Amino acid sequence: MPDLSLELALLRQGVRPIAGADEAGRGPLAGPVVAAAVVLPPTLTGREDWLQLLDDSKRLPPARREQAFLAVQEHALAWAVAAIPPAEIDRIGIGAASLQAMLQAAHDLSVQPAHLLLDYIPVRQCPWPYDAIVKGDSRSYSIAAASNAAKVTRDRIMGDYEQTYPGYGFARHKGYATALHLARLREIGPCDIHRRSFAPVAQALPGNPQPGSPQRPAR
Repeated sequence: MPDLSLELALLRQGVRPIAGADEAGRGPLAGPVVAAAVVLPPTLTGREDWLQLLDDSKRLPPARREQAFLAVQEHALAWAVAAIPPAEIDRIGIGAASLQAMLQAAHDLSVQPAHLLLDYIPVRQCPWPYDAIVKGDSRSYSIAAASNAAKVTRDRIMGDYEQTYPGYGFARHKGYATALHLARLREIGPCDIHRRSFAPVAQALPGNPQPGSPQRPAR
């Protein structure tokens, strides 16, 4: 379970405000990568009931994630989300796009941070002092809050895409490479929100042979 030890260590040094940041959607074949940044109140003790809702969003069922996000919206000093679309992911790569989303979310906070706690990601440049924490979403309440905000926001986006691009099952699998999604890719091909730089999507583009399909002999 996360706690406030990372935040309290910084607060004891006089560092505030502190923002946690995390992303959701590095792995899917479709849709944006979404990040959130959250500034929690510096007076928290860690014993607040609503904090117990927070954890790494991957560990939580959807209903609990929704509860956690509502708690963040009610209690956080500031929160913001940012999304990088599939075309930009294809252009700069998913790692760079994930970091860009996290930094954009931090930039958009109404309370500008003095320090960032990032769920681990390689960072070359950052406008703020930061720590990139391995498994940060299971260690820091600030990062866990951002994890849930990002995940719920992205899941909602993908649910909306179910209406715009029917037939792929986006509301069910959120763009991840499930058997259903891969089957639909083979049957109807990619749509506008698919990440064409990801191998299963590239293989489903018109003119690209499917793995295991017979190759036409060279002439």
